[in-house]
Amino acid sequence: MRFTEFAVAAAGLHISAAFARDGQQQQPLGVETRPASNSAKKQPNIIFILTDDQDLHLNSLDYLPFIKKHLIQKGTSYKRHFCTTALCCPSRVSLWTGKQAHNTNVTDVNPPYGGYPKFLSQGFNTNYLPVWLQEAGYNTYYTGKLFNAHTVENYNSPHAGGWTSSDFLLDPFTYMYLNASYQRNQEPPVSYEGKHTIDVLTDKAYGLLSEALSDAESRPFFLGIAPVAPHSNVDIKSLDGHPDNIENLVSFTPPIPAKRHEHLFKDVKVPRTPHFNPDSPSGANWVRTLKKQSTENVDFNDHFYRQRLRALQGVDELVDGLFSLLEKHDLLDNTYIFYTTDNGYHIGQHRMQPGKETGFEEDINIPLIVRGPGIPEGEISNAVTTHIDLAPTVLKLAGAPSRADFDGEAIPLRKEEQTQAVEKRHEHVTVEYWGFAASEGKLFEKGETRLYLNNTYKALRIIGRDGTYSFYYSVWCNNEHELYDLKADPYQLRNLLHADEKAPETLLSVPFTKVVARLDSLLFVLKSCKAQTCTQPWRALHPEGGVQNLQDALASRYDEFYVSQQKRVKYDRCELGYLLDAEGPQFETDGLVYRQGARWDEWV
Repeated sequence: MRFTEFAVAAAGLHISAAFARDGQQQQPLGVETRPASNSAKKQPNIIFILTDDQDLHLNSLDYLPFIKKHLIQKGTSYKRHFCTTALCCPSRVSLWTGKQAHNTNVTDVNPPYGGYPKFLSQGFNTNYLPVWLQEAGYNTYYTGKLFNAHTVENYNSPHAGGWTSSDFLLDPFTYMYLNASYQRNQEPPVSYEGKHTIDVLTDKAYGLLSEALSDAESRPFFLGIAPVAPHSNVDIKSLDGHPDNIENLVSFTPPIPAKRHEHLFKDVKVPRTPHFNPDSPSGANWVRTLKKQSTENVDFNDHFYRQRLRALQGVDELVDGLFSLLEKHDLLDNTYIFYTTDNGYHIGQHRMQPGKETGFEEDINIPLIVRGPGIPEGEISNAVTTHIDLAPTVLKLAGAPSRADFDGEAIPLRKEEQTQAVEKRHEHVTVEYWGFAASEGKLFEKGETRLYLNNTYKALRIIGRDGTYSFYYSVWCNNEHELYDLKADPYQLRNLLHADEKAPETLLSVPFTKVVARLDSLLFVLKSCKAQTCTQPWRALHPEGGVQNLQDALASRYDEFYVSQQKRVKYDRCELGYLLDAEGPQFETDGLVYRQGARWDEWV
């Protein structure tokens, strides 16, 4: 039986193909190529470990002793690292291309707006990190999950480009912990039913490392390892049906750990922070409609949390074995190891069932740890970094030139770079999302829905270099707004722009409305930015200079420009994908710059 496009979508939790607007077509966004050059010095090896849905704020790293030993204590942790889209496939495509999702146009996990077919149609199969690394002289290897909708049927139509050797985990079996299918190089997929997917992945990762070592004297290597843990377990029930009937098509259960880990953490619970199942509603849009969870619901979510921690133990063991092999072959002095995840996760915060896809800290602020030669040991970096910075960072380590169309910039790794970043690096993160949010846990309330269809939003996260401010600002597709002052409200319980909340008269010693106007104008630039404008948005608003951060922009001489003249971020309608005519005014055609009210297109 053929695995239909819809079945693959169900396995990936998103089934937007069935909701696509009739007759609306998306065109590939332009991609640029640029030749790479080999470095004169010996190029380092690079290992990149990418987990699936791993949290930072729920303290998962506290339960991983080998990752603590080999990475946290021996490397630098980036506590202000963010994904830019809190969903698997868009986040991964942004990571491997160095581009925001609005510039990749891969915005979902399945067609028509995302997944491996969309990655192909946008032209990225010959224009992403492994291809550039091969051009720079690297052998490249990968095992585990690459993208969603990369399936047992389309894996060879065409094969994923840029890999010297690969062993991919494929849909619709990606999220089945005990029934995985992997596909090596040009060979057909192989089922591993009955074997735990992380144990299978571990063997494959060590095998690819062995392949890399066989040629390591002549060529450096890049090895990507992408375990599916701690993503929820998803089983296919049926290949036929309508997405409105999703409960009859797929079942969502907590992740399944290996037998040897089932007994662990029996008394551990989701951290009981102030925003865990709060007495009062919070947020905006559908989040604010959620009811307080029952004791039975909370107990189940604690079990879900424990299963995530247990499933991660296999990843922890994989990392320990990896370092044993690197030490055995004397490679640690010339190897950089990255550890991160595609997006974060929430369980019970703001009354939400287990899931991701929101702009709250739990979903966007995620682990990033880097170890390697010259990187400070046991350090915590306060630099603001994102997933779109990772491709530039890896190319820089490889001695390859950067690319003019990158939306991000290299992450400061060495001590002197981190010191300079305190004064010079940008302070913002562009956050964006299209489509719907899915509850991956058990539903307890009568009438409770698993899918929330109006979850499209634009947002920014901004953290002052000197620590004086920390904000999250967002505009939803129904044009509701959010603003959180995380210095005063670190758990994002008070949406200062909601009618039920009393906004302060002043913020940062100026009228509250003036701060909101600056944040909205910054988001106006970022929501459609390209290349350097994504890291230097104030330069777009003030091309004559003088403004480099929010504090500079708050000068009173700019009040008229920001409060009265500039266009506002708004949507024309909610859509499940990036359709430009739904996105409202665009800075490139409608925005003003601070020079006698000139429009951006007139200035450039």
